[in-house]
Amino acid sequence: MRIRTLLNKFEYLKSFVYKNEFLEKKNAKEVLIIEIVPRKNSRAVCSGCGESGSTYDHTPVARDFEFVPLWGMSSFFRYRMRRVNCRQCGVRIEQIPWAQGKQTLTKTYGQFLAHWAKTLSWAEVARAFNSSWYHVYEGVKQVVEYGLKHRDLSDIEAIGIDEIHYGKGHNYLTMVYQLDGDNKRLLSIAKKRTVKSLLKCFREIGKDNLPAIKFVCTDMWKPYLKVIKKKLPGALNILDRFHIVKKLNEAVNQVRIEETRRLKSEGYEPVLDNTKYCFLKREENLTEKQNDKLKDILQYDLKSVRAYLLKVSFEAFWQYKSAYWAEQYLKKWCTRTMRSRLEPMKKFVKTLRRHQPLLMNWFKAKKAYSSGAVEGLNRKVNLVTRKSYGFRSYEILKIALFHTMGNLPEPKRTHSFF
Repeated sequence: MRIRTLLNKFEYLKSFVYKNEFLEKKNAKEVLIIEIVPRKNSRAVCSGCGESGSTYDHTPVARDFEFVPLWGMSSFFRYRMRRVNCRQCGVRIEQIPWAQGKQTLTKTYGQFLAHWAKTLSWAEVARAFNSSWYHVYEGVKQVVEYGLKHRDLSDIEAIGIDEIHYGKGHNYLTMVYQLDGDNKRLLSIAKKRTVKSLLKCFREIGKDNLPAIKFVCTDMWKPYLKVIKKKLPGALNILDRFHIVKKLNEAVNQVRIEETRRLKSEGYEPVLDNTKYCFLKREENLTEKQNDKLKDILQYDLKSVRAYLLKVSFEAFWQYKSAYWAEQYLKKWCTRTMRSRLEPMKKFVKTLRRHQPLLMNWFKAKKAYSSGAVEGLNRKVNLVTRKSYGFRSYEILKIALFHTMGNLPEPKRTHSFF
């Protein structure tokens, strides 16, 4: 069976013919060249408006378009482009079905590289298939642009909003995720973590799609809360367990740090040294050594012990099913903590009281949505950036994240090479 027969079966090009194939030296390597010519009496298509027109002339030199490697050998489509005498656009270069714009990468090869770029780093994909990093980028970009154009953003019920740090310095990205059941994906991304950043994300989601959103999981960052209140007035803004527990742990740890310093300055036995995770971990997650250490410390009359016991008692709050009784317990716990004379804990209580309505929404939503899923997606973002060895450009990082986490639809292809 000839190569042309296989190509006609798996990579059929309407209005074009595979004329010839041969081996040729290219950059000191032997490659496979597949010549393409237009079918007789076929009309060229204008790359500007997409209308067919008569052929004006041909480009003086044929162009090579890289195709999927065959038998480990680099393969190229070679074609001499026509210029179209278009009634609307004038004389324009023709539009070809196997490549896009001025790219020298075929669409099929771009999808092939993009598929492997989800598993390997872009540099590894380029090395594995004798290509270049730029070609991998172009392939991923093609797939992402198609996916963003054809994705469905209707009927989104739950979203999660968070910021992540990237690069050096105080650089942040605003991330918006969909959290509906099994459909967890990246919806939008913007630079910084400001009001304008989140408004930009909502514009990308679409004004018509926002009313369908019923639940929003977020932290206590004021710019986000401000935008959510304005743009999603009918949605339940959920301040959930993850962020509250994180703030509580920070308060307990601050009490421990301050008391460690005081004991050291006053010449007491350093009983709190190396006890950070004894106080911060859940009891069931403690190692045997940490558990023994904690039991010893709990025998002392220390501020850190009081803070730890308040933290443990706060766990009961999350066990309530009724929002009313959960709120009653929270009020009593806050009153007791304010009387503890532990400043970091009192500061935590003030934060709770400011955001209490948002916290209670977690119970009103029947504990169905949580920012734990958001944190999981954030960790996936970190994996993507590490796998890339650090994208220098924000636009390239954005493309990589949508490619890996956007669950985007992909262009149809006549044959799968993987």
